[in-house]
Amino acid sequence: MVGIASSSSEGPSTQQPRSTARATTLGILAALAGLMFGLDTGVVAGALPFIATDFHAGDALQGWIVSSMMAGATVGSLFAGRISVRFGRTGAMLGAAILFLLGTLLCALAPGPAIMIVGRLFLGLAVGVAAFAAPLYISEITVESVRGAMISFYQLMVSLGIFLAFVSDSLLASGGHWRWMLGVMALPASFFLGIVLILPHSPRWLMMRGEKERARRVLQSLRSDEEVAEAELVDIQSRLQKSSDAGLGLFRSNPNFRRTVFLGMLLQIMQQLSGINALLYYAPRVFQAAHFGTNASIWATTLVGLTNMALTGVAIACVDRWGRRPLLILSCGIAAFSLAGVGTLLAIGAQSFGLQLLLCGFVLLFVAGFAIGEGPLVWTLCSEVQPTRGRDFGIGCSTVTNWAANWAISNMFPLGMAMMGASSTFLMFAVFNGLFILVTVLFVPETKGVSLERLEANLFAGTRLRDLGR
Repeated sequence: MVGIASSSSEGPSTQQPRSTARATTLGILAALAGLMFGLDTGVVAGALPFIATDFHAGDALQGWIVSSMMAGATVGSLFAGRISVRFGRTGAMLGAAILFLLGTLLCALAPGPAIMIVGRLFLGLAVGVAAFAAPLYISEITVESVRGAMISFYQLMVSLGIFLAFVSDSLLASGGHWRWMLGVMALPASFFLGIVLILPHSPRWLMMRGEKERARRVLQSLRSDEEVAEAELVDIQSRLQKSSDAGLGLFRSNPNFRRTVFLGMLLQIMQQLSGINALLYYAPRVFQAAHFGTNASIWATTLVGLTNMALTGVAIACVDRWGRRPLLILSCGIAAFSLAGVGTLLAIGAQSFGLQLLLCGFVLLFVAGFAIGEGPLVWTLCSEVQPTRGRDFGIGCSTVTNWAANWAISNMFPLGMAMMGASSTFLMFAVFNGLFILVTVLFVPETKGVSLERLEANLFAGTRLRDLGR
């Protein structure tokens, strides 16, 4: 599962700014980009069986229909930073909103698989840009005391979008109305487009453009005190003067920074090898392999979305209590155990009602395990371990890696199911989750309660990765 990351982890100001209801409201509205992300991620699962029938799509073509969105998102994430710098965070979200609407209409009206793939590419471009710009916008308009909660809300919106897409698919499945499944997404896309048009530019972007007075007016509307707003404006200006595009240069010159960049990329690859997106995109097909009927498999998929959404909330509540490493190890252990159960049941043939319920239980347990750790914590760690000067570069590398790995796995999964069989495929994912435990033990630091300054100092002092939080 794809997640999000904020590039704002700047140290606290000497002031203690307080947010206004307007700032909170704007943050929530921007987080609707996460809802669009989730809707377009989840909707294809229920629609794919009917699309495959109407278009006579084999395993390879189904893989391209699903994975074309990830290919578009990979390209979108490569250019998202430049777009958000040139046109602003709201400008980037506006472009994404237009692409969301255009891609939705192309998919719903597609006369054949070629236009469907083009529409999915447009949706992917939108996702790649929005997944960068929206969290960054939220981080730049909210104060530090609520920033974590607001970005976590974005993650919840992604999970909510996936769940709502599964519900919509389930309601329309009885008639096989896949065009309605895809076309109904035009409603939230249009709503998001209207919302973006009323969002003001972020103060930091306006300062980057040299528009100090406009930035001051926006900040004054977002903070409860004019003096606090002025102090924050000065703070932004001083940070912009100190910052430089040191990411690539730092990567070339500093081996310690290269360690965290490669760690972030490794974590993203392992997240994709957990099998979560293969399950989210092809859940009805997995349940059909266990002899569920078409409608029953789509309703079972809805339970997957509900579990993912609910347990993401649990992760947000527990991460600062339990710590990153214990929660991540627990998550990987649950995922490995449950996928081994799925693979075993598929091997013996879950034809009885009791075994089908047990298989469904194992699938839901896997999703729960992923949602409490491997999903949100990978993005948290990728942001925390990167030093200030290289944070944008490091997060950018991990984001592109996530989408590229997502594309590869979603593209190859149908062929893997056909060549290896469903059982062997999920047993392979179980092994990958077991390896993820080893990666966590050997390389992942505990960052709970550790300042970003301390993590950065330890990194450049040559401390080994797993001890960066000491």
